[in-house]
Amino acid sequence: MQIGMIGLGRMGSNMVRRLMRGGHDCFVFDLNPENIKQLESAGATGARSIEDLVNKLTKPRAVWVMVPAGNPTEQTVDALSKFMSGGDIIIDGGNSHFKDDVRRAKLFAEKGIHYLDVGTSGGIWGFERGYCLMIGGEKETFTYLEPIFKTLAPGPGEIPRTAGREQKRDDLSPTAEEGYIHCGPAGSGHFVKMVHNGIEYGLMQAYAEGFDIMRNAESTELAPDHRYHLNLADIAEVWRRGSVVGSWLLDLTAMALLENPALSNYSGFVQDSGEGRWTIQAAIEEAVPVDVLAVSLFTRFRSRQESTFAEKVLSAMRQKFGGHLERPSGG
Repeated sequence: MQIGMIGLGRMGSNMVRRLMRGGHDCFVFDLNPENIKQLESAGATGARSIEDLVNKLTKPRAVWVMVPAGNPTEQTVDALSKFMSGGDIIIDGGNSHFKDDVRRAKLFAEKGIHYLDVGTSGGIWGFERGYCLMIGGEKETFTYLEPIFKTLAPGPGEIPRTAGREQKRDDLSPTAEEGYIHCGPAGSGHFVKMVHNGIEYGLMQAYAEGFDIMRNAESTELAPDHRYHLNLADIAEVWRRGSVVGSWLLDLTAMALLENPALSNYSGFVQDSGEGRWTIQAAIEEAVPVDVLAVSLFTRFRSRQESTFAEKVLSAMRQKFGGHLERPSGG
C-alpha cells in the first residue's frame, strides 16, 4: 500500500523502515534533505516539497504527519491540505491536543479530506518492537488504512491472551490484541494517548521514588543496624522476573542502572512534553481526582529549580517560629 510520511526524525524514519520491511511503498519528505537521502538509500521515494510528495502519490492519497505537536503540526497539515483533494487522507501521528483534532477534522471535511488522529507509542524502539496505535476518526477511513496500522503495530507477540478474549464479543475490538484500535471519532485517538502519557508520568515517578528510598537506605541518619547498601542494578533486574511491578519502563531502568549505577551522567532535570499537563486539564474539566498524576507532573516542574521561593518562605517561617536554622549548602 502507498503511504506518504512527513517528518523523518527518530520515530518517523523508523516507522518508514518498518513499513517498507512490510512491503509498503513509502514516499517521504523532511525539512532536512539528509534525512530524505538516508531513506531513499533504504528504498523510499523522496520528495523535495510537500506539494511534490502529494503529486507523487496515487489517489486516494494518504499522508502521515510525524512532526512535533503545536505549530509545526498545524503548519504542516494546513500546507498539506492545500495540495490534497476529496477522498485523500491526512494522518496526524504526533501528540496533538485532541481538541485540535476535532477542529481540523471538521475543517478538512468541508474539502472532502479525511482526517485521522493516531496516538503512537513505541519511541525509538518501535522499529523492532512495533508501535501501539490509538486511532480516532471515521471508521471507514480506519478500515481502509488497516494494512498500514497492522504493519506498524507489534502484533500479539508472546503476550498471553487475556482470559475471556478467546470468545468473540461485539463489544471488543479484534485488533486490540494486535496492538492497534479504533478508539472512536475525531480526537479520541489522541485523547487516549494523552491519558496514556499521563499514566506514564505516574509510573515513572513511582519507580523513581522507590529507587531513591533504596539508594538512601545507607543514610548516616539511620541507626547503624538499619542501614543497607543495596545493589540497585540487581534489584531492578530481579524485579523484572516474576514481580508484579515488572514493566518495560522497569526494563529500561535496569539498563540504565547497569550502565551507570549512580546515574551520574544525568542531571535530574526532567522535561515534560505537554500530554501530562493536558491530562490534568482534562481531569479538571471532568471533575476527576488524579492525585498521583498531578504530583508526578509537579515533581517534573520542581526538578528544574534548585530552590523555589516557596521553599525559602518555608525555611524562613521555621526559623522565625522555632529558631530552626538551615543546614549549610551541601551539608
